[in-house]
Amino acid sequence: MTSKTPTSDDVIPSLWDEAKAKSMSEPELLLYRSNLLGADLRITNYGGGNTSAKVAAKDPLTGESVTVLWVKGSGGDLGSMKLDGFSTLYLEKLEGLKRLYRGLAAEDEMVGYLPHCTFDMNPRAASIDTPLHAFIPYTHVDHMHPDAVIAIAAASRSKELTAEVFGPEIGWLPWQRPGFDLGLKLGEMATKNPQLKGIVLAGHGLFTWGDTSKACYDNTLRVIRIADAWLKERTAQAAVFGGAAMSALDPAKRREIAAQLMPAIRGRIASGKPKVGHFNDSPAVLEFVCAKDLKALAELGTSCPDHFLRTKIRPLVLDFDGNIEKTIASLDKALQAYRAEYGAYYDRCKRANSPAQRDANPIVYLIPGIGMVTFAADKATARIAGEFYVNAINVMRGASAVDTYVGLDEQEAFDIEYWLLEEAKLQRMPKAKALAGQIAFITGGAGGIGRATAEALLAEGACVALADIDAGRLEQTVTELGGKHGKDRVWGTTLDVTSENAVIGAFAATARQFGGIDILVSNAGIASASPIEETSLELWNKNISVLATGYFLVSREAFRLMKAQNAGGSMVFIASKNAMAASVNASAYCTAKAAEVHLARCLALEGAPLGIRVNVVNPDAVLRGSNIWSGNWLQERAEAYKIETDQLEEHYRQRSLLKLSVYPEDIAAAVRFFCTDAPKSTGNILNVDAGNAVAFTR
Repeated sequence: MTSKTPTSDDVIPSLWDEAKAKSMSEPELLLYRSNLLGADLRITNYGGGNTSAKVAAKDPLTGESVTVLWVKGSGGDLGSMKLDGFSTLYLEKLEGLKRLYRGLAAEDEMVGYLPHCTFDMNPRAASIDTPLHAFIPYTHVDHMHPDAVIAIAAASRSKELTAEVFGPEIGWLPWQRPGFDLGLKLGEMATKNPQLKGIVLAGHGLFTWGDTSKACYDNTLRVIRIADAWLKERTAQAAVFGGAAMSALDPAKRREIAAQLMPAIRGRIASGKPKVGHFNDSPAVLEFVCAKDLKALAELGTSCPDHFLRTKIRPLVLDFDGNIEKTIASLDKALQAYRAEYGAYYDRCKRANSPAQRDANPIVYLIPGIGMVTFAADKATARIAGEFYVNAINVMRGASAVDTYVGLDEQEAFDIEYWLLEEAKLQRMPKAKALAGQIAFITGGAGGIGRATAEALLAEGACVALADIDAGRLEQTVTELGGKHGKDRVWGTTLDVTSENAVIGAFAATARQFGGIDILVSNAGIASASPIEETSLELWNKNISVLATGYFLVSREAFRLMKAQNAGGSMVFIASKNAMAASVNASAYCTAKAAEVHLARCLALEGAPLGIRVNVVNPDAVLRGSNIWSGNWLQERAEAYKIETDQLEEHYRQRSLLKLSVYPEDIAAAVRFFCTDAPKSTGNILNVDAGNAVAFTR
């Protein structure tokens, strides 16, 4: 019996705004529909699915009216794409390709013909899914990967369940890798069965269509809601995943375990290419990792090829019984076994022309009672891999509750992972930047030097954790840098570096946020000036607390994390010219800065056997953007030199040998040098002061 369409929009609401859509052109309506569909992960995953519209247009060569297929191009994401994300192709030329098709053995050959069908010299490359849209005889077509539908598509009785759920209005096709032949079969089924409103692809996803963009959108939502309601009705009483084997630990304990485990994993899977991690302990994940059938289902792998490409052939389920030390101690053996099995999988499935085996480490790690950790080359990819595996969990949940879940056939999985077209796409990827996959922790991150340093390291590909005591300024800095470099790559934590517990907590949170740390830039600072007889014990202790004790606490926690990863690291202390040269009326400040330099030297000795490098940058007179000049320090230094505050910058410029001002960007360039271009430098001091003879190192 066919389930009725839910009458409420509570499950997946329609977001279509008719007033907004009224003035849009057909391509604009296609984009509008695409963005709406792509914004909900229940409808399709990040970067997955595609949409199309067949639009009348004037041929720029002949002036005649032709039909142009607008279809999401290769790469990109439906939820965030713009009009330039669509490929445009002559529909007539696409139809003409049927005459050239030489069968399944020539599938990849057909992709090479797609550029010849391009309309109006559009540079957006057409995707492998283009024929799947071109040959369906409807104006508007959606191809989505909704969890509810894939759960039905990934069941052993997928064909029968599709008929039971949707009745005669939705067709079914067996699993087949996307390509020209699948496009022909979709087109044939839709043409011969005019009653159809869509087609389910076994183990893959859903195709739906409509005569208008709005009708297509409504139809897509309607079909997904039918599947969702049907599944919920039948899983309400089911023992999902075989029932619970254990209870999840409390949230604080889960976070604590993740912070200890992630650096240990990260150091073991770097293989010369550091990775960034993501932690997920959402309800869906916890239900799965606490279930009796966790290992059995995880071993089956994913079904939808989009899920598989992001998460590998299968995840690694870690043994965890509450003893994190025992779990960490077992990592080497677990990873060795996984890599060996991955190599065996490659050897079993490889073909004569297969690309060389890629990284054999897992992407997804499942920890009973704790959650899921994912690692990838960058934070966004790690987070998205986790989202894809949540999609896979939802699929397994539904399929195993109503039938038997079926993962992707191993050979089919291999042929997708090592598809020559996929390999060609990987080879076209730009060369990784110098700090790609590395994680930097910057104290005083919302100040002038801290922000400039973050900009410099972000530009080299790093992820950045900014720590600052000024919560408001920190939030603004994180927002602005995230908007420029990507929200995944910038994270902030309010921190008083003089609080031991706060520092320990900040580094644990960073390990949980990104997986570990590679770079420490210790930059938090204050400044004070007063004659020695007027220097109070409170002022003295404040300088020592922030500039010496704070640097000790921060570097100690960074050192611990780097040691846990066993992959080296780089620390850079932002000290001062005053660490090398005494200054009148600033004994507390100068003493504390001198302590920073000697601490760095000591850490360079301890860190060298571990590959942890420790260097110092000594700025001088960085007035612009620096927080320390916003208080009394500006007035105090002016008074010390018997000049007005607005003369101070010129005074420092003229005092320097090069007669130049020093800016935050100059300090950032020195930090970047130590992190990227000086791999054999440790225990060194680099003055960035435009030349100051009294501060020359001796």
